[in-house]
Amino acid sequence: MYRYGFDMYYLVLVVPAFLLSLWAQFKVKSTFSRYSQIRCSRGLTGAAAAKLLMDAGNVSNVRIERVAGSLTDHYDPGNRVLRLSDPVFASDSVAAVGVAAHETGHAIQHARHYGPLALRSTLVPAANIGSSMGPWIAIAGIFLSFPLLTTVGILLFTGAVAFYLITLPVEINASRRALAALRGAGVMTEDELKGVRNVLSAAAMTYIASALVALMSLIRLLLLSRRRR
Repeated sequence: MYRYGFDMYYLVLVVPAFLLSLWAQFKVKSTFSRYSQIRCSRGLTGAAAAKLLMDAGNVSNVRIERVAGSLTDHYDPGNRVLRLSDPVFASDSVAAVGVAAHETGHAIQHARHYGPLALRSTLVPAANIGSSMGPWIAIAGIFLSFPLLTTVGILLFTGAVAFYLITLPVEINASRRALAALRGAGVMTEDELKGVRNVLSAAAMTYIASALVALMSLIRLLLLSRRRR
């Protein structure tokens, strides 16, 4: 009965969320690829657009660096570095400028002391530990009928889930700031901004899907722990 419940919780809760995550990853890659074929009319590269937007937003002391990989772009608030991937840094495509603007949105958040970004940064250690160890500790506690161990594992994983959930408003806000900054600076035409919006909307789905997978996994652990009582 326990084994049946275990499988059903995973099948009903986690698998659908995981499939949504796979679809979201495919969507963002295909959308990025599509708009990577469309050049911006002003010919600005991702790195140049990021610099222009930070200057326009009075954001200083932020370095722009190139990082290997594809869609590995990110803003590092601890070191105040905006890292742009190979397909973004030197490309003048609509997709590249859109992604660069989104990461610049995080730099603007940091400069404006945006609360959710600061909260997410404080949750990074808990998220790293909780996501890697929490579920295993909880499952071990369930199998060993050791409630304290189960509780510790669930609490650790809850920290990771909190990180995923707070990431949603942070990322959505960064995209809104990016679109507003691009429009305000006159960097792109309205048609190009529509392409950027499509790219960033596809990217947002990956964050939503990741949060959903984490939340469903937590619910599964909670349900499993209740069955063993």
